[in-house]
Amino acid sequence: MKIGELAKISGCSVQTIRHYDKEQLLSAKIRSDGNFRLYDQADIERLLFIKHCRSLDLSLAEIRQLLSLNDSPMSQCDDVNQMIEQHIEQVERRIADLTQLNKQLKALRLSCNSKRTVEHCGILKQLNEAVSQTN
Repeated sequence: MKIGELAKISGCSVQTIRHYDKEQLLSAKIRSDGNFRLYDQADIERLLFIKHCRSLDLSLAEIRQLLSLNDSPMSQCDDVNQMIEQHIEQVERRIADLTQLNKQLKALRLSCNSKRTVEHCGILKQLNEAVSQTN
């Protein structure tokens, strides 16, 4: 099948598929007479694997490593476990950072009410003060 059909089947855009091809995560092994890339069922499965990994917020480097390990089924899975453990730690740090950001935004929101004019807006005042302190 051509790239357009692969895009429809997988739910990925043509640009995304080309990007994965450029990143060497996916590559058409066959070309048509018109030099179009042709994909098969194995490519669909690989693309869906990549798509699922991206939905878990894995980086392209992590996905590349998983694909390499997936292509070596007799290898030990210690590397997979270690990589996922590192990703979990990274996600937990991001959650902590986002929780802190949420608290800061809520505190900022409490500094103003809708009955004020922009001139007396507590949010804008605090944002401007923060800029002044960094200069």
